[in-house]
Amino acid sequence: MVDDVFEGKSRVIPSGRLSRLGVFGKLAGGVAGGVVAEGARRLASGERPQLSELLLTPGNITRVTEQLSQLRGAAMKLGQMISMDAGDMLPPELAAILGRLRDRAHHMPPAQLQQVLASHWGKDWRLRFARFGATPIAAASIGQVHKAVTHDGRTLAIKVQYPGVRASIDSDVDNVATLLRMTGMMPREIDIAPLLAEAKRQLHEEADYVREGAQMQRFAALLADDPGFVVPALDQEFTSGEVLAMSFVEGTAIENLVDAPQDERNRVMTALIRLVLRELFEFGLMQTDPNFANFRYQRDTGKLVLLDFGATRAVTPATAAGYRGLLCAGLDGDRGAVAAAAVAAGFLGEQALTRHPALIGQMIDIIIAEMNRPGAFDFGDRAFVGALRDQGMAIGQDRAAWHMPPIEMLFAQRKISGTALLAARLKAKVDVRAMIEPLRIG
Repeated sequence: MVDDVFEGKSRVIPSGRLSRLGVFGKLAGGVAGGVVAEGARRLASGERPQLSELLLTPGNITRVTEQLSQLRGAAMKLGQMISMDAGDMLPPELAAILGRLRDRAHHMPPAQLQQVLASHWGKDWRLRFARFGATPIAAASIGQVHKAVTHDGRTLAIKVQYPGVRASIDSDVDNVATLLRMTGMMPREIDIAPLLAEAKRQLHEEADYVREGAQMQRFAALLADDPGFVVPALDQEFTSGEVLAMSFVEGTAIENLVDAPQDERNRVMTALIRLVLRELFEFGLMQTDPNFANFRYQRDTGKLVLLDFGATRAVTPATAAGYRGLLCAGLDGDRGAVAAAAVAAGFLGEQALTRHPALIGQMIDIIIAEMNRPGAFDFGDRAFVGALRDQGMAIGQDRAAWHMPPIEMLFAQRKISGTALLAARLKAKVDVRAMIEPLRIG
């Protein structure tokens, strides 16, 4: 799956409920101590700091990053999800925490890996391979990946789930929600119980590697007509609920394309945006995790390698219809129709539209103008994002205007936003308008 060298630290992953709870307790105590110390320092200097300022100090950022990266599993996964979803809208201090989580690279030490694989394949499991790389070639939030060669010559990528991940999902989600409330990012006025329940369900599905293998096969079939994509082949012999084996596919990190010629970057992002549109309006099935590590690139063939199908979920007809209505209204340049479509789809609450019509109108005008620019859209030009952020934060100051979009829409938007962030990272130029124009007659 990868052709670059993974250079992470080996560290035992806490697997028991009490040991993981102890890490959260240590984290909360450390953060609280940091708040007290920083508060005393600022008060002595004659300042009157806000609680959020005391929470998001460099010391506390380091504590949160280190402890969540040690836990891995749902705790780290949620941090990565939020950092991808919120993008430019996060406070810079919180973005620093979550951005570091995406890059953290702790993995299981050999003894713990041996114990995990022996429980699935038996104590003599190494005899089944001609070669098995003891050092992982990649490590993520839920599992780490090893390269192996079977005696009959199959080269495999084997993803091994960290111990305790599945059993700790529910408690980890609740504990991370508590930490996020401490930062003020998760408002108490909004009922987030349905969102937390859905996050738990999604993470339980992602931790089921048999399910992920089946989703990988579904995508391989759906993309059989597109030679521009490569999906690994499932290897049934070595796959179980917490071990996923697949064909090893060469590829380089998608971010390495940042220095590629403009035409190449444009072509790659055009393919990925077209894939999102097919998922949304044709397949009715979407891989909703836009983590950059899930996309690899083969420079010699020009093909894109797709990885990690754990977050695959169905796109409901209502979600597809909501996006179609929004896009068509935007193409028509009709501010009123965009607002109506946004409310109908659940993106926008009636209260926000009633209480802040001028601000919302300004935001819609910016979006319409960007959608209807002639020619290719320059994702590297982020000038409009600051204006949208300022207007959105101004509306967000009004607690009566807060609104939770439908959960299915949130997961689809996660993929759309993450794809746009990747396009921005690569400074790609894509004629998106030409790609969505057929929706008017589709």
